[in-house]
Amino acid sequence: MGVDVHGAVAEGFEPVGEAFAENFASRGERGAAVAVYRHGRKVADLWAGTKDFDGVPGSAPWERGTAQIVRSATKGVAAAVLLLLHQRGELDLDAPVGTYWPEYKAAGKEHTLVRDLLAHRAGVPALDRPLTPEQAADPVLGAEAVAAQAPAWEPGTDHGYHAQTYSWLTGELVRRVTGRPIGEWIAREIAGPAGADLWVGLPADETGRVGRVGPVDAPAPAGGLRTLRTRPKRAVAEAYADPDSLTRRAFAAITPLPEENDPAYRAAVLPASNGIATADGLARFYASLIGEVDGGTRLFTPATAELARTEHSAGPDRVLVVGTRFGLGYMLHGAASPLLAPGSFGHPGRGGSLGFADPESGIAFGYVTNGFRSGVTADPRAQALVRAVAAAISGRRPASAEA
Repeated sequence: MGVDVHGAVAEGFEPVGEAFAENFASRGERGAAVAVYRHGRKVADLWAGTKDFDGVPGSAPWERGTAQIVRSATKGVAAAVLLLLHQRGELDLDAPVGTYWPEYKAAGKEHTLVRDLLAHRAGVPALDRPLTPEQAADPVLGAEAVAAQAPAWEPGTDHGYHAQTYSWLTGELVRRVTGRPIGEWIAREIAGPAGADLWVGLPADETGRVGRVGPVDAPAPAGGLRTLRTRPKRAVAEAYADPDSLTRRAFAAITPLPEENDPAYRAAVLPASNGIATADGLARFYASLIGEVDGGTRLFTPATAELARTEHSAGPDRVLVVGTRFGLGYMLHGAASPLLAPGSFGHPGRGGSLGFADPESGIAFGYVTNGFRSGVTADPRAQALVRAVAAAISGRRPASAEA
């Protein structure tokens, strides 16, 4: 069913509008927005559908400024905090975490480096004793849990996605270095200067802008969907099905799963998973990492942007099972996360959202949705939009895409 698409695209970026409309027509989209900047200037700003994933006829429409929870796309914002502290000379990436957080030395983690936390090499993706959603929202309890946890592998020797524990690893490190909660730091030092509508710890006066999110089924693929895996599909399925696997335990570090539409969860500060943003806010954040936006602030120096996208982890991921590539806090272009080009860096959110920057082309991208699928990376809706951006900057039409 077609929907009315609102917003605009600059000349030459019409493929982005076409792909966005097609997401609603054939890829099961309910409500979403996409924004694209190039060299600090907005070239696409589109939204459509209903504000809530379970919208019925007459439901509130998605509007300019509607925000949604972006799940793990939040990790890219959290990583920027640590890299900016390094850029300012306040945090040494090659120092042991215990230099700033002495309790973290426990259980064989005394040699874990700050860069290991960023590159998912710390070895603590799971907790022996998972936290409830209420406990997870307490930064003291979360920090104590990861500090006491024995690593699943020798830190720095391998990598595995820290799906939930990334919240307390980054949050406590920032608090130890700055004396400020990471959500407050993001608001004052990143979102404010960049003019980006994004929050980690949603303020009460912004709750009315945020829609309800929920699960949506993927439509049947047309013409054969190409899967992107480095191990057999069966191995991936078995890892998610086995309650004792590191995969299941990593995603179950908070048990039971939080209710993402709960105002208390949205107000909590969990920089691995509960950031809330508009598509423009996410794109504007990434645009500010690689250049000035509308003549304003640039957050990363070129050297820091290089750190973000320099490969630190690659190969079979102990948690996600598929092969992944990480820079310092950011997923890099690869089979699990096919961003715009090999030099781009960013982060998806499980089931949908995506933000990234590509320094070579000057592109910054943000996509948010209220309908989450079961996949962790490479969502077909986001990837259709990425292909359209690639087509726009190359001046050719995008290749036909799977549904």
